[in-house]
Amino acid sequence: METKTTTAYDVATSDARLKEILDSAETFDEVDTIPARDRLTYSNGFYVNCTAVFIDIRESSKLPKNHTRPVLGKIYRAYLSESVAIMNSDPNCREVVINGDCVSGIMNTPYKPDIDTAFGTTAKLNSLMNILNWRLEQKGYIPIRCGIGIAYGRALMMKAGYKGSGLNDVIWMGNVVNESSNLCHQGHKGIRKAIQVSTDVYGNLNSQNKGLLSPVYGSLGLQPSQYEGDIINTAMDNWLTEQKQKATNTTALASGLLGQGLTIPRTRTWI
Repeated sequence: METKTTTAYDVATSDARLKEILDSAETFDEVDTIPARDRLTYSNGFYVNCTAVFIDIRESSKLPKNHTRPVLGKIYRAYLSESVAIMNSDPNCREVVINGDCVSGIMNTPYKPDIDTAFGTTAKLNSLMNILNWRLEQKGYIPIRCGIGIAYGRALMMKAGYKGSGLNDVIWMGNVVNESSNLCHQGHKGIRKAIQVSTDVYGNLNSQNKGLLSPVYGSLGLQPSQYEGDIINTAMDNWLTEQKQKATNTTALASGLLGQGLTIPRTRTWI
């Protein structure tokens, strides 16, 4: 939230706001789908079942040791730009949040096929990391690793902030957000695979998508605590393979010409 003006803080006025909020008769309705933002006020909220997708960079605190600040800025900007683009491309995405190097999306998933679509979004995010790392390697930069988490469940959608100041935002609270964030932090950590999937998401996937995942057992080992996989988007992976082949062919051609004492003619641009 951008602060455009500042207001002196007064403890008595602050206490009056606290009492107003705590004494208010707030209503939190149960709804089937995510409502429009403009239905939110400072005295209402909505409980809704949805799917949360999180992605963040593993060991991001070590990145400043490996890159200069300008390079680090470009890496973060590239990663954040296209992670948001993929989240936003999900037709059911209703909210995208950037928090440091973490990007999260809230998906409106009232039907099972919608959850399959959200699962497909995690595969696109995983493929994006392969593309990004290829580009980083081309520049001589160290590749990054990301964890991806997806969970389904009940969340509270509400408007929060400083009433009358314009400083407010929609926040999402509930186990589904916490679980997706926790699964994300487990992704690509130790022996864990990149994409970590909650049992509720797994239970709602079609049989083909279920077949792409493996169970992860908790400490008791009786029932899976979650599921995981290194799923990719086939179209994106095929595109990457083609681009790598083109780059290899170009490099081979250049090496061959140089070996003969020739150079590749530059393309002339006419203005």
